[in-house]
Amino acid sequence: MSTIEVPRAELLEVSAQPKPKRRAPKRKTINTIIWFVALTALTLIVLYPLFWLFLSTFKPSGEFGQNPGLIPNNPTIDNYIKVLEGIGGTPLWRFFANSLFIAVMAVIGTIASSALAAYAFARIQFKGVGLLFSAMIGTLLLPFHVIIIPQYIMFNRLELVDTYWPLILPKFLATEAFFVFLIVQFIRNIPRDMDEAARIDGAGHARTFFSIILPLIKPALITSAIFSFIWTWNDFLGPLLYVNSPEMYPLPIALRLYNDTTSTSDYGATVAVSFLALLPILIFFIVFQRFLVDGVATQGLKG
Repeated sequence: MSTIEVPRAELLEVSAQPKPKRRAPKRKTINTIIWFVALTALTLIVLYPLFWLFLSTFKPSGEFGQNPGLIPNNPTIDNYIKVLEGIGGTPLWRFFANSLFIAVMAVIGTIASSALAAYAFARIQFKGVGLLFSAMIGTLLLPFHVIIIPQYIMFNRLELVDTYWPLILPKFLATEAFFVFLIVQFIRNIPRDMDEAARIDGAGHARTFFSIILPLIKPALITSAIFSFIWTWNDFLGPLLYVNSPEMYPLPIALRLYNDTTSTSDYGATVAVSFLALLPILIFFIVFQRFLVDGVATQGLKG
């Protein structure tokens, strides 16, 4: 039995090679602490207005000019009792119901019309599709104030002023170009092989859309629903133009009733209504935030 002898010089060279240096764990710990402190400070800065709004709901109206800080000197729940009773003979729940009705109808109209328009732009080839799509994207450059006057004249001639139709009807006509563009990008990421397979099986555009495309663009629909709900819920200018009856006011307009330019405003009731109006948006976002993250991630993975 023979043995293999390794030259001593080679062993010395191997043993003399420097070992790779390991990163000091102390430096990594310091970096982690710095990031933690920075992110914590940033979180507190972002959440401070929300904390201030919540705690200010327990301040009496006369304390706002004396104590602009975070903690109330004389906590009270009178602000909530006052706003729950309503104002001008209209209870608070009516304003909530009005806002909820407008927001839900706007979301339904936006999702339905935007999805159908996006499918047409992404999958149906017809003459002038590129020109129409470019024109639609161009409407994003137009501010809402540009079309206020002609739109108001049109709805006034249709005798729809002082109703919710001017706030809801445009949503069913795919007027939200941003959501159409968002859904178009999702549909374009879906392989056309699925459409061709459905076409071989005898499916038309309607069946292809509802059976194949619609389930696959769920993240885009949820993302559009979240933004549409938030924008409609916080809309002030639209209801201010078209809604005149106090009992039909949504929350943003009802909030104005607690502020009077000719006398002292009720700041306690104002912050209480503001906080209560914020709760549905927070709940809606928390419930559907997973779908929003999925939608953003899907768009980020587009290749």
